[in-house]
Amino acid sequence: MSIEGLTASMSTDEILQACRDYTLYDWSAQASVKPLAISHAKGVYLWDTDGKRYLDFNSQLMNVNIGHCDDRVIRAVSEQVAKLPYVLPGHATEPRAELGKLLNELTPASLSKAFFTNGGTEAVEAAIRIARTYTGRHKIIARYRSYHGATFGAMSLTGEPRRWSSEPGMQGVVRVLDPYEYRCNFCKGEGACNMNCLNHVEEVIQFEGPQNVAAIIMESVTGTNGIIIPPDGYWQGLRELCDKYGILLIADEVMAGFGRTGKWFAIEHWGVQPDMMTMAKGITSGYVPLGALMVSPAIAERFENSPLPFGLTYNSHTLALATAIATIKVYKEDNLIENAATVGKFLKAELEKLRDKHPCVGDVRAIGLFSVMELVKDRKTREPLVPFNPKPAEMGVMNQIGGFLRQNGVLALVRWNSIFCNPPLCITEEQLQEGLVLLDQALDIADKSLES
Repeated sequence: MSIEGLTASMSTDEILQACRDYTLYDWSAQASVKPLAISHAKGVYLWDTDGKRYLDFNSQLMNVNIGHCDDRVIRAVSEQVAKLPYVLPGHATEPRAELGKLLNELTPASLSKAFFTNGGTEAVEAAIRIARTYTGRHKIIARYRSYHGATFGAMSLTGEPRRWSSEPGMQGVVRVLDPYEYRCNFCKGEGACNMNCLNHVEEVIQFEGPQNVAAIIMESVTGTNGIIIPPDGYWQGLRELCDKYGILLIADEVMAGFGRTGKWFAIEHWGVQPDMMTMAKGITSGYVPLGALMVSPAIAERFENSPLPFGLTYNSHTLALATAIATIKVYKEDNLIENAATVGKFLKAELEKLRDKHPCVGDVRAIGLFSVMELVKDRKTREPLVPFNPKPAEMGVMNQIGGFLRQNGVLALVRWNSIFCNPPLCITEEQLQEGLVLLDQALDIADKSLES
């Protein structure tokens, strides 16, 4: 794509002011928002309206997996919008048929049919309603360090503090603690995982009454709450618990799915067959909004002769489905799943070198191109560099790190005491080094804060 002719008709200041005057920004106190005016993007880079280039070190919201402005996807979007941009969900279309078949082939063997939504949060909403209808039970087990979406039900399942402003939320949500090895109170000091995090889940099931629990929903690998990678045996144990008590197992793959971890879906690392799976983000790489819920044959059969209790105006939107088909073809043609696994090993090794160099780095967690550095005040005590759920005034040094990276052309997610490194799956080792060099320098800022 040529960048000629992409000059904005509004000046940078006009764009920023109009967005500030007439729109609201999510999850933010509006007076503190300091957005960039982005003009265009290509591959792993974005440009602002003043022509400055930025390396996309977080795939925006961990969703632009194939990279920006791929001509093949743009062409598919153009062709579909010219042919059939929308038709009501009650009709059959070729994109619906093709994408349904593709997802049947790509997802775990336990899943057979897709329900298409506008995004991940609606896929979670559908999963909740279907689980309750199918089982006749009402309780849903989720985790504390989790994020499942911003709508009422999905936010109620979410464990992190963003749910607080929405409470009291949906009834029947029960939360358990996470398999968070670096900060695990179950096996602290023992030097090895004792899987008591899994025993804890079963204990909660017993306390809540197995006959009342419809489903367990968990991110296959926790996303914005710290890239928490569960120990081997955890997901297998969840599957056994669900089978034991007749509970449905829902894998939330909205962020971890579509190659992010070096496999099509993160759950594949543990060979587990879920009853339902939610997905979004990487399914279209953000080019057009789309989510999906995959269900097992048994669940699909339940609604053969009784109504499915969920619907959307834009269910099976033809433009979104065509975009997803084209995106999946790019994953395959460019071997992006394999690249995520290969380049991910390089990224993990480089991040571990930075951990060894910088006293501020307490832990590195990485699987494929899903990575995070957790910063601490003291490696022995593991006290976070900033508190859990910090107030804006407490972000201090972390804001300095984020500001330094942005000023030097790297867009990374800095959240609480963590720096996320989740670039598009098409990134090369050379491009990664651009960001890593600056990340190295940014960590110096945190090291100096320890000295003071």
